[in-house]
Amino acid sequence: IMPFEYIPAEKMMVIKKKEHFYSLDKTEIRRPPVLQMQVWDNDFFSLDDYLGSVEFNLCSMPPPAKSPRKCKQEQFGDPTTGRKPREEYVSLFESKRLKGWWPMRDISQDGEVLHAGKAELEFEILTKAEAEEKEAGEAREDPNTNPVLEPPNRPETSFLWFTSPWKTFKYIVWKNWKWYIIGALVFIILALLIALFIYAAPGYAVRKIFGFD
Repeated sequence: IMPFEYIPAEKMMVIKKKEHFYSLDKTEIRRPPVLQMQVWDNDFFSLDDYLGSVEFNLCSMPPPAKSPRKCKQEQFGDPTTGRKPREEYVSLFESKRLKGWWPMRDISQDGEVLHAGKAELEFEILTKAEAEEKEAGEAREDPNTNPVLEPPNRPETSFLWFTSPWKTFKYIVWKNWKWYIIGALVFIILALLIALFIYAAPGYAVRKIFGFD
């Protein structure tokens, strides 16, 4: 939920803030309605890793892809020429609601645009009166409505290895070294059988030679 003031005629949002703590009046600044979203890897021990970002001008957004397979960097234009199909862009203020898939991007040290994943996003623009009628909490806090945010559908391999030793063994150790483990177990069992045979064979042979039961 991000409330802001927007002027449709100028396609600008208005930011009012005091330039200094001792200022009596707020200064009005007009900026294009640009939304930047970043994706970070939440590391437990080290610093979080930056993965990628995407930037939208809400007045001129690339249309979303309907599925992850159709989500490509070409949604933002031709990466070789830099030309963007502006005629295909849509305004969130006109459509009111957009939902779909957009590609995340990262810039290499050479200035090359790198693919940094895909994100399913949903945007909805409401007037102040409409927002008051539709109750919605931040993130998944109550009331979790408009829209309802389901718990994240993370894969079974998404866990901290030291808090789930069984999952660590199942998805990391067993998956990668299954045949090595099986081979080692077979070798150990055969070695034990051979050792038991060598240990018991002399006594059994002596009993047979001398006729001891």
